[in-house]
Amino acid sequence: MADLHRGDISSHPDVSEMRDRYARVLGGRDVALVDGPVFLLGLYCAASPWILHYTASQPALVTHNLIVGTAIALLALGFTRAPERMYGLSWAMCAMGIWMIIAPWIVGSRPDTGVVVNNIVIGALALVLGLVCAGTATKSTPRP
Repeated sequence: MADLHRGDISSHPDVSEMRDRYARVLGGRDVALVDGPVFLLGLYCAASPWILHYTASQPALVTHNLIVGTAIALLALGFTRAPERMYGLSWAMCAMGIWMIIAPWIVGSRPDTGVVVNNIVIGALALVLGLVCAGTATKSTPRP
């Protein structure tokens, strides 16, 4: 039976190839943990009209938050699935965050304080997470 040595793999003959492959798979990403919060933010944005019970008073914002929340969640899935191609869209998430901040006054009709605060918090979080993703993409993009 073969001698099974467990523990340090630094003596493995393919260790450099395994490290290179691992680096390629990660694509130079430093903050893979941002994808989860972005996805959860998108889900909350889409569900927030029902969570905060403003479906009857702000029907236009219900549709708006559902669409924007779905778009944010899909961006998060794209960040997870193909990060090297999707992190350029993190600036789009920043734009969606800014739009979420101003949307209650543009899309809504005389929104109450709870609706405004909800959209401002969602927008600010989307903006911050988008900036983190964009900063990571900028930092990990190879220079020519």
